[in-house]
Amino acid sequence: MNRPVVLILGPDRAAISGVSTHVNLLMGSGLHEDFELVHFRVGSEGRREGRLAKLLRLLASPFALFATILFRHVSIVHINTSLNTKAYFRDLMYLAVAKLLRARVVYQVHGGKLPMEFFDARPTPTRFLRWTLTLPDLIVLLASAELEAYQLFVPEQNLVTIPNGIDCTPFLAIPVVRAQEEYPLRLAYIGRLDRAKGLYETFQALRLAQELGVDARLAVGGGGPEEERLKRYAQALGIASKVTFAGPVFGEDKVRLLAGADLMVLASYSEGLPYALLEAMAGGIPVIATPVGAIPDVVTDGMHGVLVPPRDGKAIAEALVALARDREKISWMSRACRRRICAAFSIERVADEFATYYNQLADGFVVAGMGRTAFTPPPAPAPVARTPEKIAGRKD
Repeated sequence: MNRPVVLILGPDRAAISGVSTHVNLLMGSGLHEDFELVHFRVGSEGRREGRLAKLLRLLASPFALFATILFRHVSIVHINTSLNTKAYFRDLMYLAVAKLLRARVVYQVHGGKLPMEFFDARPTPTRFLRWTLTLPDLIVLLASAELEAYQLFVPEQNLVTIPNGIDCTPFLAIPVVRAQEEYPLRLAYIGRLDRAKGLYETFQALRLAQELGVDARLAVGGGGPEEERLKRYAQALGIASKVTFAGPVFGEDKVRLLAGADLMVLASYSEGLPYALLEAMAGGIPVIATPVGAIPDVVTDGMHGVLVPPRDGKAIAEALVALARDREKISWMSRACRRRICAAFSIERVADEFATYYNQLADGFVVAGMGRTAFTPPPAPAPVARTPEKIAGRKD
């Protein structure tokens, strides 16, 4: 019996992004045992192209998707998107093509604005957004806060939360943190070097902590548009000697960077569910993070780290000072972090949940994708704080 074909839309698999990581994890998971997984490349990440080439790609891409669905006999189109202007309108074309060919559509939202905020609550565009969000067969969200917002916005839609998961194995080799008070507090950041990641506030916190008598060092792993400005900012604050820019880190380099850290700092203004957070916690690294996106679903304040308000360098500094003076707390947080991620945020759990939904879609798939199906969510593991609600099938 032929396996159902699932077309997974996402950026170049070599690109540096959370969505690329998600696509790679799905493609390498146990899903391939029951489904034929095919990657369809979308977006500009990982491409080197001029304006004309980009325009031609945007015009040709929907036709390429049409041909791929038709000739590969695709049953399910899995669109990975986010609710920002660029991604929404780009992926709307792919959604339209998939529905035209009556393929089943899984529409996974990786952060961005909440639907009621997307068009600043303007009536006509907001109605259009609501209509387009009724078109997929299933919308997958990362956070419980997003689920609540989408349930209010499109109550008739099939909605579930499937938090990101990772392969924990490489990070289990990192020893549990045993920070000693006589040594500097070692901090790590891994991700894109972008203003919205809260790095300027993190640098301010490093300076404030230093003034309060805490010796802290920060290793920054990643690249991005703010790199040179951040280096100049560290110099201006007088903390350049305490900040190391390691460049983009992958594989063993990432594990080594985390192994040299006592704490991860992720002070983002907005997030979906960052893989760097999950990887750090799997390695037993407690976090100082902002309660945005799905982060509060993963991090319990005071147990796995400290949650601080966005754009607040003083709050980060206060957390650093408190933890620097209670190194034993960092050690037991370290053990709690590893238990949390290994129990509830493994890629095996993600693959099992997607397999359940893919099977429900594929079971209802007839030639040309006629008809709909009712969904029942898979049982969620006990450690997960919030589980997907039971969702009812929709009628055409």
